[in-house]
Amino acid sequence: MKKQFLYTSLALMLSLSAVAQDKDAIKFSKTINKDRGYDHLSILASDEYEARETGKKGAWMAADYIKKQFKSFGLVGPVKQGNDPYFQNVGLVTYDVSNTALSINGKALQPNKDFLIANGSVDLKGLDLSSNEIVFVGFGITKEGYNDFEGMNVEGKVVMVIVGADPTVKTTEAPNPRAVMAARQKMIQNISKNKPKAVLLVDADFDKTPEWRKAASANGRIMLKNAETEAAMQKPVAMTSITISPAVANEILKSANTSVEALTAKIVEAGKPASQVVNVALTAKAQKQQNTHRGENVLGFLEGSDPKLKHEVLVVTGHYDHVGLVADPNAVDKVNNGADDDGSGTTGVLMLAEAFANAKKAGKGPKRSILFMTVVGEEKGLLGSEWYAENPVFSIQNTIANLNIDMIGRGDDDRPGDNNFVYIIGSNMLSDDLDRIGKKANADYVNIVLDEKYNNRTDPNRFYYRSDHYNFAKFGIPVIFYFNGVHKDYHQPGDEVSKIDFPMLAKRAQLVYFTAWELANGANRPVVNKNEKGELIK
Repeated sequence: MKKQFLYTSLALMLSLSAVAQDKDAIKFSKTINKDRGYDHLSILASDEYEARETGKKGAWMAADYIKKQFKSFGLVGPVKQGNDPYFQNVGLVTYDVSNTALSINGKALQPNKDFLIANGSVDLKGLDLSSNEIVFVGFGITKEGYNDFEGMNVEGKVVMVIVGADPTVKTTEAPNPRAVMAARQKMIQNISKNKPKAVLLVDADFDKTPEWRKAASANGRIMLKNAETEAAMQKPVAMTSITISPAVANEILKSANTSVEALTAKIVEAGKPASQVVNVALTAKAQKQQNTHRGENVLGFLEGSDPKLKHEVLVVTGHYDHVGLVADPNAVDKVNNGADDDGSGTTGVLMLAEAFANAKKAGKGPKRSILFMTVVGEEKGLLGSEWYAENPVFSIQNTIANLNIDMIGRGDDDRPGDNNFVYIIGSNMLSDDLDRIGKKANADYVNIVLDEKYNNRTDPNRFYYRSDHYNFAKFGIPVIFYFNGVHKDYHQPGDEVSKIDFPMLAKRAQLVYFTAWELANGANRPVVNKNEKGELIK
């Protein structure tokens, strides 16, 4: 009796499962497999692509590869502005410092050998600094019982400070790099409160700092060329910082018959400040200019088959950029291959695009339109997706959802030994409909563990805010972010193709595919029933 009941129940379950599944969806999912995944990822994450840094050769190579794949599938380039309908040119700029100069008593010093003027110390008007005196303020410390600024008026003047540990605190412990950085930041903040116009930072390790690192300090971070950025760059720098070597500091102190070493010893021995005014002529100059950089989102469009629904668009995204080559020229492995981050997501987008394109060729295309988009600049601050959201090719109002794939090729160090999972983030933040559709697609077709550990706005990792879906969510578009978590090779040269779990990459991509199939063919678009705070809309 029990056995017969078991057989009957099993048959009923299988029958219900068969009804829930779409045979066409299953048929066209077959190209989403580990071998096809390897075909794409072994190219995108190869050393030849030089870690795909935004604005550089490797990213351009990746963009060209993705475009060729979209064209070969039969997708249409929907971009009307620019020279290539598959490329949405993203306005990328840096504001870089050049022509830096520093002289002491008329003697010109050498950039990067004697001093450096960092990017954040120069505004668009440039730097033109001159002074006939410099105020030495020890280690820039203000605390109970000790004040390097006591009796010294430094407002509007040039000050000089030694970068280092508090000499009044006795310790035998080796300095912690984070503690050193925190102390330096605190010191800078303390100095700025006294309102000098410039500070000379005496760095004991200046001569040990690699030349490539010194040179990089003049380069601005890459950002979007828009009104917000340009307005921010117009703001004047409150305090100029110039880093100098101990030799330059001693050249300044020579006129006061002292040195950095002598003053440090005096402070340590007496436990009192040795602040003083040094009469010396100083001039400093620098320029800052805007430089543009090439970068593009790559778009492949599949028009829907239903005349009444094809104006509605589902957007599937993944970022193809990565963090670039290792800056240290002495590094053994110089390529941050980014196989998982986010070569795996880009590979997923390509496999979905091919599967849906094949379905359309066979007369089984989706009712709604789908935009497959790989974006640039994610590693620089979600730049490509922000540019698209601000300059959409298809209206935001007609965008029904965004499925974003960012890292689906490996496991998570917090879940050792079992990769049969994926983190879903954002699925119920704005739409319970989307959450239900995504979970039903998983139950009907894939049966992977959906981990919602990070599916909240209070996650200390802030994963909801750290990938490209967020630029859609900001506009009230429901999103699902698919993610396999962080591992020890995150943003490291060890993120190699050889460490990718290709069967799981394919399985996770299939989950996105089946979810996309349901969204693109459903009777209704997912209802947005929550606001940006997660509160139900009445």
